[in-house]
Amino acid sequence: MGIFDRISRVVRANVNDMIDKAEDPEKVLEQSLREMGDDLVKMRQAVAQAIAAQKRTEQQYQKNVSEANMWQQRAQLALTKGEETLAREALVRKKTHADTAATLKAQLDGQVGQIDALRRNLTGLESKISEAKTKKDMLKARMSAAKANQQLQSTISSLNTNSAMAAFERMEDKVVQMEAISGAEGELAGIGGDSKWAALEGGSEVEDELAMMKAQLSGIPLSGTPQPTTALPQGMDNPTSATSSPASSGAFMDDELEKLREQLRKS
Repeated sequence: MGIFDRISRVVRANVNDMIDKAEDPEKVLEQSLREMGDDLVKMRQAVAQAIAAQKRTEQQYQKNVSEANMWQQRAQLALTKGEETLAREALVRKKTHADTAATLKAQLDGQVGQIDALRRNLTGLESKISEAKTKKDMLKARMSAAKANQQLQSTISSLNTNSAMAAFERMEDKVVQMEAISGAEGELAGIGGDSKWAALEGGSEVEDELAMMKAQLSGIPLSGTPQPTTALPQGMDNPTSATSSPASSGAFMDDELEKLREQLRKS
């Protein structure tokens, strides 16, 4: 293969590629319809011209037939009048018109066939144009749908789906972490409240136990317990007087507490 053939092939390939890229289907369809419309106009003009030529040929044919008949009658008239020379001349003129009429008749038959063919072609072209218009509308609709789908696919492909999903996963983990922290804080708050109440309850038990010990050491019965049969200590033989006032009761408790301390120091 020569170098010029290779260069020619490369040039043709590049030109065809440029043409393919530059082709707009919608514009190509419109141009094709315009060209078909131009052909239709030309076809109609050709049919009109053929019909006009047929009419002229038919008129000429009818005229020559009439002339031939007229000279036939003149030849007969001249012969009846004894004018043989005029009869012969009339027959010559008649033959000329008859021959012309025969030629025109053949031409007229050919024109009729040609016009019929042109009319069939015209009808076929009109049908093709109508079909092309319908197909053009369908192709335009399909092309619009294809463009919309192509744009959609381009938009989808341009989206960073992995990054978006990773962001959603990070946010989900963050929400789960916040929920866990919130639950832990709630539990800690509950534990703190329970501990306070437990401290209060525990403190009450200690105070009760301390009061019981004081009572056992001093011999004072607790509320709800049976009264001892032993004699009350000095100063306790009149309970009413001992509990008559808060001041005397407080002084009594201080004395008892001091006695308990003294016993503990001795032991």
